[in-house]
Amino acid sequence: MLTVTFKHRSLTHIQLQQVLDYINTHLDRDLSLAEIAEVINISPTYFASLFKQATKIPPHQYVIQQRVERAKSMLSKTDLAIADIALQVGFSSQSHLTQQFKRLTGMTPKQVR
Repeated sequence: MLTVTFKHRSLTHIQLQQVLDYINTHLDRDLSLAEIAEVINISPTYFASLFKQATKIPPHQYVIQQRVERAKSMLSKTDLAIADIALQVGFSSQSHLTQQFKRLTGMTPKQVR
């Protein structure tokens, strides 16, 4: 029986920084795993595994966390309607923002404002 072992690979600091910068620059867009993986030119599945290894959370959860953080900042610094903030940070609706916001912070956007 032949056993194949792969070298333990991980994202370089530069690759991780490129990906994080890309995500934060494009939070308002619908970011697909393929699009993010393309930034550093690796397959989406392999990227997801390396990203989780590097950050301890899957790419999708990282994007959600960043969107909630950006929304939290906008809630305290602007008078924009919560629905407008939701769209500007990349959520599909105010209710999607509220659901994820409450899950991550324990509060609703309205409570933070």
